[in-house]
Amino acid sequence: MAAYILWHVMMKKIRFSLTRDRDFYRQFFSVWWVLVLYNIITLGVNLADNVMVGAYSEDALSGVTAVNQIQFLFQQLLMGAGDAVVVLGSQYWGQKRTEPIKRFSIGALLFGAILSLGLFIASCVAPEGLMSLFTTSPAIKAEGVTYLRVMKYSYLIFALTMLFLSMLRSVETVRVGFWVSVSTLVVNISLNYLLIYGNLGFPALGTTGAAIATLSARIAEFVIVVVYVFAIDKKLKWRLRDLFRWDKPLVKDYYKLCRSFLLTSLIFGSSILLQTVILGHMNDSAIAANSVASTLFQMLKVASIGAASAASILIGKAIGSGEMGKIRSYTQTLQLMFVAIGLITSTLLFVLRVPIVNLYSDLSPETRQMALDFILVLCVTGFGTAYQMPTAVGIIRGGGDGKFVMINDIISIWCIVIPLSFLAAFVFHWPPVAVVICLNSDQVFKCGAAFIKCNRYRWMKKLTR
Repeated sequence: MAAYILWHVMMKKIRFSLTRDRDFYRQFFSVWWVLVLYNIITLGVNLADNVMVGAYSEDALSGVTAVNQIQFLFQQLLMGAGDAVVVLGSQYWGQKRTEPIKRFSIGALLFGAILSLGLFIASCVAPEGLMSLFTTSPAIKAEGVTYLRVMKYSYLIFALTMLFLSMLRSVETVRVGFWVSVSTLVVNISLNYLLIYGNLGFPALGTTGAAIATLSARIAEFVIVVVYVFAIDKKLKWRLRDLFRWDKPLVKDYYKLCRSFLLTSLIFGSSILLQTVILGHMNDSAIAANSVASTLFQMLKVASIGAASAASILIGKAIGSGEMGKIRSYTQTLQLMFVAIGLITSTLLFVLRVPIVNLYSDLSPETRQMALDFILVLCVTGFGTAYQMPTAVGIIRGGGDGKFVMINDIISIWCIVIPLSFLAAFVFHWPPVAVVICLNSDQVFKCGAAFIKCNRYRWMKKLTR
């Protein structure tokens, strides 16, 4: 029903003209499928990590999960900085000018280094204090501190890896990211098997072993990216001396663009943590059911995340090259593609809900039914996600307007969703499924704002000098 209504409004309000540019479709899908695979493997790594640590100890799993909450917020900020690199860099790439990309990217690397250094210092000085933000259990806190003692050494190389991959993505080089994720999968799972449980004669290190495995995977992916950037890539042609050559006006342009991206990432990341807190204070069944439902949804959401990244590159490239005549047909075509992706992913989510939930044999009947109800909610809100997220992030923000996404998230998340969800859970005491509807409601009503903003075409901004 939601898909039909959105389709009807779109077809009634504007006259669509699908682009016949074959290069558009070739470029979109060549970037999209690689990014989808990259995100699937990345989620698979996280899932395998949780399963293997959880099989060792429940306290270890909880401690690692607490540390990963810090990692999640850290990663969101890096993603914001990286997205700004893609948006600005793709416009220069549209002009076939790669030197400015390297010059302003020094600012991104510097930001990543400062951010990771701050987190490293906090992890050294007050690891127990960081753990106290997420748990009061001494056992869980001890496991988290143990994991953090090793993981803190991964923050700098992880930041540099993400930002270098963003630079490559801005010039449509995406396959190296896929191979990086494959290396992470192989190294992390292999070393988890050896070091957590002490297989094949290795010491059983438990949580420390899991941390060493993750750190080793981060080092492996960093080495792959650095070798590719400085020895293989023929587009940006980085040299070591380029790390010390930067352009102040270009870096200033980057930081000016980056501010709204970082604030949006901070808003989104902290809201996800709060949503976890809300469900975590309801009952154990709600926590387990949400874990099952969100894991399945995240696996299918990668199609929309990949579409947003691909759209951002294509739109930025078209604006940078001055091909404004193509923007309207590109934008309209992309919106229809997002609707199609939403229909496919929502249908798959509906079809797979029972078989996937049945794989969790230890779930109680109450938790199982709750998980199925949560998934039905996500079938509807997930369609909204598939349209509004790539439209707002891929087209509008990719076209140079970062403030719209920031303001839209502030109003929808902090002024509507979070207050409504708190009231639903702790004042009105609504059932968990109603709270989940409140928590995800913005994915539907944000479609209207994204649709109106996108089709007014006031978001196109040329950011290059």
